[in-house]
Amino acid sequence: MGCVITPAQSGQAVPVLHTIGYEKAALGAFIAALRAAGVTTLIDVREMPYSRRKEFSRSPLAAALIDAGIAYVHLHGLGNPKPGRDAARGGRRDEYIRIFTAHLEGREAQADLARAAEIAAPGGACLMCYER
Repeated sequence: MGCVITPAQSGQAVPVLHTIGYEKAALGAFIAALRAAGVTTLIDVREMPYSRRKEFSRSPLAAALIDAGIAYVHLHGLGNPKPGRDAARGGRRDEYIRIFTAHLEGREAQADLARAAEIAAPGGACLMCYER
Protein backbone atom coordinates (compact mmCIF):
# COMPACT_ATOMS: atom_id res chain seq x y z
CA MET A 1 0.00 0.00 0.00
CA GLY A 2 1.02 3.59 -0.52
CA CYS A 3 1.67 6.35 -2.99
CA VAL A 4 2.35 9.98 -2.13
CA ILE A 5 0.18 12.85 -3.33
CA THR A 6 1.48 16.41 -3.60
CA PRO A 7 0.07 18.97 -1.15
CA ALA A 8 -1.77 22.01 -2.52
CA GLN A 9 0.57 24.50 -0.85
CA SER A 10 4.28 24.28 -0.12
CA GLY A 11 5.22 23.97 3.52
CA GLN A 12 2.42 21.56 4.28
CA ALA A 13 3.07 18.00 5.37
CA VAL A 14 2.69 15.57 2.49
CA PRO A 15 -0.29 13.28 3.13
CA VAL A 16 0.01 9.64 2.14
CA LEU A 17 -2.64 8.12 -0.08
CA HIS A 18 -2.68 4.36 0.38
CA THR A 19 -3.87 1.81 -2.16
CA ILE A 20 -5.22 -1.68 -1.56
CA GLY A 21 -6.81 -4.49 -3.53
CA TYR A 22 -8.94 -7.23 -2.05
CA GLU A 23 -7.84 -9.97 -4.45
CA LYS A 24 -7.42 -13.19 -2.43
CA ALA A 25 -7.84 -11.27 0.87
CA ALA A 26 -10.09 -12.31 3.73
CA LEU A 27 -12.30 -9.45 4.91
CA GLY A 28 -10.84 -9.52 8.42
CA ALA A 29 -7.26 -9.34 7.16
CA PHE A 30 -8.26 -6.60 4.69
CA ILE A 31 -9.73 -4.46 7.47
CA ALA A 32 -6.78 -5.22 9.76
CA ALA A 33 -4.37 -3.98 7.07
CA LEU A 34 -6.38 -0.75 6.71
CA ARG A 35 -6.38 -0.17 10.47
CA ALA A 36 -2.65 -0.94 10.76
CA ALA A 37 -1.96 1.69 8.08
CA GLY A 38 -4.06 4.30 9.89
CA VAL A 39 -6.72 4.46 7.18
CA THR A 40 -9.79 6.47 8.20
CA THR A 41 -11.57 6.55 4.80
CA LEU A 42 -11.68 3.88 2.11
CA ILE A 43 -12.36 5.22 -1.39
CA ASP A 44 -13.80 2.48 -3.60
CA VAL A 45 -12.79 3.21 -7.19
CA ARG A 46 -14.50 0.25 -8.83
CA GLU A 47 -16.97 1.31 -11.50
CA MET A 48 -19.35 -1.38 -10.27
CA PRO A 49 -18.92 -1.82 -6.51
CA TYR A 50 -20.02 -5.44 -6.52
CA SER A 51 -18.09 -8.66 -6.12
CA ARG A 52 -18.64 -12.38 -6.47
CA ARG A 53 -17.30 -12.37 -2.93
CA LYS A 54 -20.36 -10.80 -1.30
CA GLU A 55 -18.47 -9.38 1.67
CA PHE A 56 -16.63 -7.08 -0.77
CA SER A 57 -19.81 -5.76 -2.42
CA ARG A 58 -20.70 -2.17 -1.59
CA SER A 59 -23.29 -2.55 1.21
CA PRO A 60 -21.69 -5.37 3.23
CA LEU A 61 -18.23 -3.84 2.81
CA ALA A 62 -19.43 -0.39 3.87
CA ALA A 63 -21.15 -1.88 6.94
CA ALA A 64 -18.05 -3.85 7.97
CA LEU A 65 -15.85 -0.78 7.52
CA ILE A 66 -18.18 1.44 9.54
CA ASP A 67 -18.15 -1.19 12.32
CA ALA A 68 -14.33 -0.93 12.22
CA GLY A 69 -14.42 2.87 12.42
CA ILE A 70 -13.49 3.42 8.76
CA ALA A 71 -15.61 5.58 6.45
CA TYR A 72 -16.58 4.24 3.02
CA VAL A 73 -16.92 6.34 -0.14
CA HIS A 74 -17.66 5.02 -3.63
CA LEU A 75 -16.44 7.20 -6.51
CA HIS A 76 -17.99 5.66 -9.63
CA GLY A 77 -16.27 8.10 -11.99
CA LEU A 78 -12.81 6.75 -11.14
CA GLY A 79 -13.72 3.19 -12.08
CA ASN A 80 -12.45 1.49 -15.21
CA PRO A 81 -15.33 1.30 -17.75
CA LYS A 82 -16.29 -2.11 -19.16
CA PRO A 83 -14.46 -1.62 -22.48
CA GLY A 84 -11.29 -0.81 -20.53
CA ARG A 85 -11.72 -3.85 -18.28
CA ASP A 86 -12.26 -6.03 -21.34
CA ALA A 87 -9.11 -4.66 -23.00
CA ALA A 88 -7.07 -5.21 -19.83
CA ARG A 89 -8.35 -8.79 -19.42
CA GLY A 90 -7.55 -9.44 -23.06
CA GLY A 91 -3.97 -8.23 -22.65
CA ARG A 92 -4.55 -5.25 -24.95
CA ARG A 93 -2.55 -2.79 -22.84
CA ASP A 94 -2.41 0.08 -25.33
CA GLU A 95 -6.17 -0.11 -25.91
CA TYR A 96 -6.79 -0.21 -22.16
CA ILE A 97 -4.61 2.87 -21.59
CA ARG A 98 -6.36 4.76 -24.39
CA ILE A 99 -9.83 3.92 -23.06
CA PHE A 100 -9.08 4.66 -19.43
CA THR A 101 -7.19 7.89 -20.21
CA ALA A 102 -10.14 9.15 -22.26
CA HIS A 103 -12.50 8.13 -19.44
CA LEU A 104 -10.48 10.08 -16.86
CA GLU A 105 -10.80 13.23 -18.96
CA GLY A 106 -14.60 13.13 -18.61
CA ARG A 107 -16.63 15.41 -16.35
CA GLU A 108 -17.66 12.72 -13.84
CA ALA A 109 -14.13 11.37 -13.51
CA GLN A 110 -12.70 14.85 -13.03
CA ALA A 111 -15.31 15.67 -10.37
CA ASP A 112 -14.62 12.39 -8.56
CA LEU A 113 -10.88 12.96 -8.83
CA ALA A 114 -11.31 16.36 -7.17
CA ARG A 115 -13.46 14.75 -4.46
CA ALA A 116 -10.83 12.04 -3.88
CA ALA A 117 -8.17 14.74 -3.52
CA GLU A 118 -10.32 16.54 -0.92
CA ILE A 119 -10.86 13.33 1.03
CA ALA A 120 -7.16 12.44 0.83
CA ALA A 121 -5.81 15.90 1.73
CA PRO A 122 -5.84 15.44 5.52
CA GLY A 123 -4.33 11.95 5.21
CA GLY A 124 -5.73 8.58 6.22
CA ALA A 125 -7.35 7.78 2.87
CA CYS A 126 -6.97 4.63 0.81
CA LEU A 127 -8.02 3.83 -2.75
CA MET A 128 -9.47 0.35 -3.20
CA CYS A 129 -9.95 -1.83 -6.24
CA TYR A 130 -9.81 -5.57 -6.85
CA GLU A 131 -6.21 -6.18 -7.93
CA ARG A 132 -3.54 -6.57 -5.29
